[in-house]
Order: sequence, then C-alpha cells, then structure tokens
Amino acid sequence: MKIKDLTLRKLSIPFRTAFKHASATRLETESVIAIAESESGKMGYGEGCPRSYVTGESQESCLQFFEKHKPDFPQLHGLNQLREWVAQNRSTIDSNPAAWCSIEMAILDLIARERNVSVEDLLSLPEICGSFKYTAVMGLNSLPSFKKQLQRYLEIGFTDFKIKISGKLEEDKERIELSTSFINDPSKIRLDANNVWDQPEDCIQYMESLEPSFFAIEEPISKNDFKGHKNIFAALKLPIILDESFCRLSQFDELQEVPVKFILNIRVSKMGGILRSLEIIQEAKRLNIPVIVGAQVGETSLLTRAALTLCSAFRDNIVAQEGAFGTHLLEYDITPSPLMFGTKGNLNASKAGQKPGLGIHVDSKTLNAFTFH
Repeated sequence: MKIKDLTLRKLSIPFRTAFKHASATRLETESVIAIAESESGKMGYGEGCPRSYVTGESQESCLQFFEKHKPDFPQLHGLNQLREWVAQNRSTIDSNPAAWCSIEMAILDLIARERNVSVEDLLSLPEICGSFKYTAVMGLNSLPSFKKQLQRYLEIGFTDFKIKISGKLEEDKERIELSTSFINDPSKIRLDANNVWDQPEDCIQYMESLEPSFFAIEEPISKNDFKGHKNIFAALKLPIILDESFCRLSQFDELQEVPVKFILNIRVSKMGGILRSLEIIQEAKRLNIPVIVGAQVGETSLLTRAALTLCSAFRDNIVAQEGAFGTHLLEYDITPSPLMFGTKGNLNASKAGQKPGLGIHVDSKTLNAFTFH
C-alpha cells in the first residue's frame, strides 16, 4: 500500500447543550481529523482531542506537529513501519499525543481497509462482539438542569454514574444528595474533581463532609501530585482515578512508588493513539491496576470506535467505560450511523467490528461543513 495523501483539519461541531466541569466549559468540539488516502482511492480517518489542561495541546499545536513531521508519514504504509515510528518517536508523541492519535488512527484505518480486514484483525486482537455498557456522566449544571439530566439517564436505564464536582461543598452536596435519592447504591457513583484542590487536606476535609461511600474520586488535586494522592488515600481509603496525571507508559514507575489503590482513566487521544493505549492497558493488567476506558467531551464516533478496540481486547481488566455520546451531545456526528449508547447505557458494536478498518462511514458533506485548516 502507498499513501497518496494525508491531511489534518480542525473539527468544530456545536453541542446540543453546554458541558461544564471544574477545568472548562464546552459548547462545541475542539478536535482534529486526519484523512489518509491510498493510491487505490481508499480513505482512512482518525481523530484527536487536544486539551491544554490535559496534554498541553491545542488545535494549532496539532497542525504544527503535522507540518513538522509530514515528510515521514508517506513511509508509514504498513503496520511494522507504523510501530517502528511510534517506538522511535516516543518522547515526541508524549508531547503531542492527540495530534499523533489522529494520524495513527487514519493510517491504521487505511491499512486495514486496503487489506479488507478490521483493525482488530490487523492487530491480531479479538474481534469486537456483543454490547458494551457505558457510564452516565453528569456535568456542573444548575440544580434544575442537573435533575432533568439525571432523570433522563435513569429513564434510559443507566446504573453507573460519574458526577463532576466543583469543590464548592454546598452546591456539590445538593447535586450529590439529589443523585443518591434516586441511586440506591452509592458505590455505583464516582466523583470527578478535575484537579480542583491544590492541597490534599482540602480534599480530605471536603470528602469527610459527604456521607455516602463512593466508588472512587478522580483527579482530586493538582496533576501529578502523587504524594498528595498518597495522603488522601491514607485518610479516606478511597480509590483514586488518574486521568490528567497519567498520560504515558513511563509513569507506571511513579505509581509503584506510592502505596495507593489507583485506577487509570485511559483515553485513546491523550495516550497517543491505539497502539500506545493497548501497551499501557497490557502493563496495567500485569500490575493488577484496574482501568476505565474514558473519553474526551465532544468525541465523534471515530474515537468511540477506537476505544472499543481497547475494551474488546481487555474486557476483564476494564471496570467502566465512558463516552459514546454521539448525537446525544453533538448536533451532528461525522457519520450517518453514529456509535452511541442506547437503552441501559449499552452500545451494540458487533456491526462495527465486522467492517473493514474502523468500520466508520464518514459523511463527506458533514466533514467538509465542520472542518477547516
């Protein structure tokens, strides 16, 4: 296979409703889309979600990365070449994971389409089959909006919940008490603070003011403050989910030095693509560290599909899945058949796994309407 053309575009699709957490408020997607074309005319697509507060990236930095390394990409026409580039450019990808994620996905999709096999078959992984169960994610809405959203999730049949918190105790208590009045088992609820506290003592005091015993708390304090996480765990005995604080394989060394029950939130974009995500989950499995396969707010069906590759390969090590919002959140998806959760928060992905590549049919009109250079 030869890559005839490879381009990278910014993607901005409006949301149906604003999504707010402690680090940002979003009204539209903030992504990049890579498009790879072979000499035979087949197309491959990839997506990355740059986030300044997670990986230090932006849409502009992704375009700069693409232009800098563009001469290399036509040589990545096979899986071996792609793996070699990832291995040789590890530190570069560490600084540009979302940018590389979009490019790697597009090339993997293209290679698999050229061979008329799924990405799973290409990577010698189990084919996607059956259904996948997702978490209901609750943002920092006003109490009436929060209640309306919660009731919608309950009507759909969700049983697993992630609640964003602001660190403002009385406001958060209202949302949490409302949630627990409907959700009988607090162990089905995890909290996400998005690094709202600077000091572990502030987190400990806050959490001790809440009555229920939750499943875990995500990113309570400043990114990469592993000593602070140790103090929080010692005081609360509450598992700590790492998201912004875990973005690359080398960080396992830091985890092993701290006696804390960690759970890793693995998002394909922030890890730097499918290949690196698989590598990280494999190491987490070896170390008996549970994993949540997460999602950036505003992902399209492309990254939803990429995450399914991980979930299918490591079902036994994954304690929860996030994302698959599709047009529940987006005004439009880039495919006429979005991959998104349905009744009880389930997504039946069997059909996606039976098609070549990532199996996503990208609608060119929608893509052109919402992408720009």
